[in-house]
Amino acid sequence: GGSTIIRTWTATDNCGNSTTATQTITITDGNPLVLNGVLPNVTVECKQIPVAPTVTATGGCSTPVVTFKEDKKDGNCADNYTITRTWTATDTKTGKTATAVQVITVQDTKAPVLAGIPADATADCKSVPAAANPTATDNCDDKVEITLKEDKKAGSCADTYTLIRTWTATDNCGNTTTGVQKIEIGRA
Repeated sequence: GGSTIIRTWTATDNCGNSTTATQTITITDGNPLVLNGVLPNVTVECKQIPVAPTVTATGGCSTPVVTFKEDKKDGNCADNYTITRTWTATDTKTGKTATAVQVITVQDTKAPVLAGIPADATADCKSVPAAANPTATDNCDDKVEITLKEDKKAGSCADTYTLIRTWTATDNCGNTTTGVQKIEIGRA
């Protein structure tokens, strides 16, 4: 779009002779608005979300004003989601706008790490050690759930068996890690 201005000058002397000159000015909306500094779409692990860049704009008939908006859309678990960043440049003289979008896909694909799983052992049937309390850390989940399952595998006689303790750490997105301790139980 735009508009046209026509300027006409007339020069007249004392005897009424005149001449005319015309100037035509076409006013355009300026150069197209361009947003600079928008990063490409990216997929990251949680807690590795890039900082939003400072985006500038050029073009138009005035210095464009840039606004920023960020929206979060939940995924299938607490640490899987999408962030949509939108920058809009507005030419304050013409009202024209330009928009740029960056989509950040945040995911949790890493399993927790278990610490404190005891080594395999041998024990007397009257002194079976208590189960340990291992800990778990995760790249996304600050409080990882740990469950303990105990199984007994029969031995060669009534008072001998293998006690198998399995700890499973599960984060918010269902990623799991297991740790196992086997205790051979016998008679002293």
